[in-house]
Amino acid sequence: MASSVGNTSETSESGSAPQAPDGSARRGRVRGRRAAIMAVPAVAITAGLAILTAEGALGVQFAISGMPFTVTATELKGTGFEQFGGLDNMADNSPNAGDTGGQVLVMTSAIKSATLTKLCQSVDLGGTNLLIKAGQGDKKVEATDLTTDSTELSGDASFDNIEIGNDASTLTKAGVKGPLGVFSQQADTVYIANLRQTNYATTAGVFKLPGLKMSFSSQGC
Repeated sequence: MASSVGNTSETSESGSAPQAPDGSARRGRVRGRRAAIMAVPAVAITAGLAILTAEGALGVQFAISGMPFTVTATELKGTGFEQFGGLDNMADNSPNAGDTGGQVLVMTSAIKSATLTKLCQSVDLGGTNLLIKAGQGDKKVEATDLTTDSTELSGDASFDNIEIGNDASTLTKAGVKGPLGVFSQQADTVYIANLRQTNYATTAGVFKLPGLKMSFSSQGC
């Protein structure tokens, strides 16, 4: 291995003993070396997320449009909850890529079984909104193996038996595995009142939408 920083056993070309390096310069080199070492896992994780998303290891298994959509519900109840970070990818040469490189950093939420009350979903098409509503009456929206890829999520939430800080590759509650080395959390149950999400993708094994109504509207959710 190369000699360590600050080694004074060598002599200079003039034959005189070299001066000990300045303390601040040495600290600067050490900090720089540490920063470079820390950057390697971050780059690896980012590359791994892109590969895992492409291979369908995360919730989304398709190229996203890159157009965000809003989802609201007065109430969400779920069993088997997981959440971790990920990357969604747009189709090659997507006009919505902008300066993002066609990627969107998202938080993936996976729920094994969920019900939603008064579901509303809207996407801005430029001057008008495509509006989807369901579960507005007595019957609730039902979903199994539900995953949402979001950039924003808000509401009044509570969890049962929550675990925070898991490695995403070890999650067990919803049956979805995240990337190795990525921060995550999971819980037996999740409850969110006044749910509001900005999503880029949603998938579900089964999605039941009682009272489904689609329309165009000047107002979103």
